[in-house]
Parts: sequence; structure tokens; C-alpha cells
Amino acid sequence: MSGAGAAVEIVEVAPRDGLQNDPADLPTEAKAELVRRVVAAGARRVEVTSFVSPKVVPKMADAEALLGLLQEDPPGPRGQVRLCGLVVNERGVARAAAAGVQEVNLVVVASDTFSRANQGAGTAETLARLPDLLGAARAAGLTTSVTIGASFGCPFEGEVPLGRLEEVAGAVAAAGPDELCLADTIGVAVPAQVTERVGAVSRLAPGLALRCHFHDTRGTGTANAWAAYQAGVTSLDASLGGIGGCPFAPGATGNVATEDLAYLFARSGVATGLDLAALLAARTWLADALGHPTASALGRAGPFPPERAGS
Repeated sequence: MSGAGAAVEIVEVAPRDGLQNDPADLPTEAKAELVRRVVAAGARRVEVTSFVSPKVVPKMADAEALLGLLQEDPPGPRGQVRLCGLVVNERGVARAAAAGVQEVNLVVVASDTFSRANQGAGTAETLARLPDLLGAARAAGLTTSVTIGASFGCPFEGEVPLGRLEEVAGAVAAAGPDELCLADTIGVAVPAQVTERVGAVSRLAPGLALRCHFHDTRGTGTANAWAAYQAGVTSLDASLGGIGGCPFAPGATGNVATEDLAYLFARSGVATGLDLAALLAARTWLADALGHPTASALGRAGPFPPERAGS
């Protein structure tokens, strides 16, 4: 085990990015229970839902009902848990603010073809709307984050050149979000590419907080997360059980698993605030609720040493 390093924040995205592409359809009460279980395991920032049209993402049609349950019985220590919702337009921002989230995440896709498939508009059009959306969110008192989808590759156009990512990231940074996230939406990135692109965006926007979002489609998600951490990123998305994917990206399978990242960082002497035993228990509950196994490596092999599952 290596020496301790800077703590890393693991943002739990299973309730939104995890469930939106899962074949199972959890009832609202089970979604609220999922949020409570990951918070009980130490998560302090959770993407709980998306405020988009139910016609586009029907699994997120219960956004207000879910937030209502979480308002009635708030998870975790009061004031210490940040609930986040994904939004794509002004109506989504208004819905998110009214529902009681503390943070909104907006998406800009680095490639035009995927942007049109994902949001019905090209990248330039999405960027043009971004300042107004961020302004509306700030006016509502919400923390703002912008995720650049397909930062490492596009399911339709293939390679996304570094110059293209820099162009989009520069425009996003100029719009003034609190945080920028680089997303490997289809799981094609490798560590060397992560190091290169995190470095480039860090130089482009040196004062802007960075987060990374990796999918484990090709088995590189955990290695990519470590590469991002080594490059200075201390906030990483993950999904309990490794569930998830993007319904608008062909072949995009699950996110990197929360418990796999918790194990990686704990064994490397890096604090996450997560309890591995509690995460594994939550993963077992989730697999039962979904009615199918989850994809995490730790779910199959268990922790090591076995008697030291907590972190």
C-alpha cells in the first residue's frame, strides 16, 4: 500500500446515470432507498435524477416525487449532503430549483453528431445557450457543473481531437460554471489520454475545479480514474455496482463502480470518506432490487483483506 495522498471525492451517480439505462424499472421509493444507502455508506454528493422530458428519458419521470421523498426524510447529516440533478434547458433549471436540489449538472457534447442525438442540437447551439442556463441556476442559488460528454471519443464520429476538446472546454469555462467535468461517455479512454486531456484543460482553465466521469466499457475505467487523480483531479463520478450507460450512445455500458474506486483509493492510502463494507452491502441490496447481477469487480471478488472491508 502506498503512502497517503490528497483526499478524493467520489460523486455517486447510480440513482441517475446508473438507473436511466438499466433494464429494470425501480419504483420511486426504491430510488429514495438507494440514495439513503449510498449516503449511509459515506457519499456526500449524489446525482439523484434528471429534470428532462419524461418522453425522452421515461425512467426519470418521477424526479419531483423522488425529491419529495428525500425532502420528507433527508439522507445523511443535515447540510452535509449535496443532491444534484441533470438539466438541459431553462424549464429543467426551474424544476430542479423548485424540487430542492442543491446542484445542477448541464451537459455539452464535444461532437456535433452525438450532441444532436443526445440533446437535439449541435455543440455550438448548446454552448450558445449555456451562459443563460448557468445564470438562471446561479440566480436560483444552485451550484453549477458542466459535463463535456464524449470528451475522449464519440460513438458516431470516432476520435474527438484534442483541439476540439480544448475549443469546447474553453467555451464552457468562459461561461463560468463552478466545475467542469470531462466524461468518457462510451468508455474508450486510456490512462495516457486521460493524463493528456486533464492536463490540457487544467492549463486552459487553471482556476476551474475539474471532475472526471468514466465508463468501464472496455475495462479501463478504474485505471483512468487513477490517471485522473494522478493528474490532479480530486472529484470522480462512480456508480454503485457499476450500473448505467447512456441511452443515446450505442454500446455505452456501465459506469466505473463506486466500490471498485473506493477499494482502489483505500488500498492506495487515499481517503474517500466511503465505507467499503457498507457499499458492498448496498450493492447486494441494489442487485436484488434490480433483479440482476451488477458488474463491479469487487462485487465478484470481495475486498482484501476480507476482514478489513471498512475504510
